[in-house]
Amino acid sequence: MIDLTLAQVAEIVGGRLTDISDEDAAVTRITGTVEFDSRAVTAGGLFLALPGARSDGHDFAAAAVRAGAAAVLAARPVGVPAIVVDPTPERSDRAAGVLEHDADGSGAAVLAALAKLAAAVAAELAEGGLTIIGLTGSSGKTSTKDLVAAVLTPLGEVVAPPGSFNNELGHPWTVLRATRSTDFLVLEMSARHRGNIAALAAIATPAIAVVLNVGTAHLGEFGSREAIAATKAELPQSVPASGAVVLNVDDSAVAAMAEQTAARVVRVSRDPGGADVDVWAEGVTLDDLARPRFVLHAGAHHVEVALAVHGDHQVSNALCASAVALECGATLEQVGTALAGAAPVSKHRMQVATRGDGVTVINDAYNANPDSMRAGLKALAWMARSAGSGRRSWAVLGEMAELGDDAISEHDRIGRLAVRLDVSRLIVVGTGRAMSAMHHGAVMEGSWGAEATMVADADAALELLRAELQPSDVVLVKASNAAGLGALADALLDFGLAAEPSDPHA
Repeated sequence: MIDLTLAQVAEIVGGRLTDISDEDAAVTRITGTVEFDSRAVTAGGLFLALPGARSDGHDFAAAAVRAGAAAVLAARPVGVPAIVVDPTPERSDRAAGVLEHDADGSGAAVLAALAKLAAAVAAELAEGGLTIIGLTGSSGKTSTKDLVAAVLTPLGEVVAPPGSFNNELGHPWTVLRATRSTDFLVLEMSARHRGNIAALAAIATPAIAVVLNVGTAHLGEFGSREAIAATKAELPQSVPASGAVVLNVDDSAVAAMAEQTAARVVRVSRDPGGADVDVWAEGVTLDDLARPRFVLHAGAHHVEVALAVHGDHQVSNALCASAVALECGATLEQVGTALAGAAPVSKHRMQVATRGDGVTVINDAYNANPDSMRAGLKALAWMARSAGSGRRSWAVLGEMAELGDDAISEHDRIGRLAVRLDVSRLIVVGTGRAMSAMHHGAVMEGSWGAEATMVADADAALELLRAELQPSDVVLVKASNAAGLGALADALLDFGLAAEPSDPHA
């Protein structure tokens, strides 16, 4: 964060100072990071007092100051230097989703103050030359965010969120990681309701926006794919005429957003014959670990690219990242080199590792929706098939959350797809209606018996895998984060001989 006095922060967020004099507030400076975890505070930082499931951040305010925080942003006096904002009686739906334990609106008030602070800092840094990149999509946001950060790093200092920090807390928290030396700020934006992305974009107006796809993630919240598309379109609508919007035109709903922005449109596509395309891929192939190779084209120039990430779906993500880098001044050769070195970064997202006994684990357990589940299953099938006969494939799948009325049919389709892709074994984790539908879909599609197994929880799945996995098997672990299958994937790699990263490209 840029260096501000406590008095300046109080003025920006509209709060009042407590347990510190006006004179001291005028000279006390926030020089460290802004944190919502008291264990992560740094010297001169600002601690956010937010309500949690088991504890209230206000109770840790004194400990945060003892650990070096200069002050606390709170909704009530806490006995140490603080900026206090009044609780918000009418919380937004989004704040309620981020802070499930916010009975009095104190958390919403702190979040609103955080947004004001981040907006002020972003505006000042943008005036000083910071380039803000925002990206959204129903799937692939985090993987693409990591690729964008990788291709921009050769051009300057990059700040990007760790993992999926993409809501009303993680978004401004990431903005406040930027300093006067930051050249590029990469922001991932998610939504549960109309207006969410517009609100995030208002905190840090992007000079470059990226829309990846419009799928069925959060369909239960939005009600229709059309509503999801309208919400994703809030990002290109936020970009000023001086900026650029990168659109994956292989998705027709995304392509239509070209008519909804005042900014210059940069179109990317996997189709080399597509009309009016600026960046495209040609000759896509996959290696034994489903890492794509292709020729990257931009105008009259091209370069061969070998990705270090896994899955055919990563081609579109890489094209979008490439377009961003080219907009920021990179050469095509710089982009190709950066992409080749951009290994998976965010945990539990298409991380591929091979144990000492030859078992390969695809850990994609952080999130799941129908589109990303299909991509994961296709990558699994490819890895097992490309290695030759005898390599069995295992799909260990948990629930896809927030699909609403479509949950039963979508889980049924995924079970059937596993059969059509010739997956050797399907382990359905969970016993709810949706998981029963997945198991039933597989059985009905393939007249399966023991090939499809339904277990109560991750522990039962792990026990089965440990008993039945054979050397050289390939295992995909995928579910929405709430299913907790990330720990199962980690345990698989810890079991037996030590895990080793998959071999790099030749």
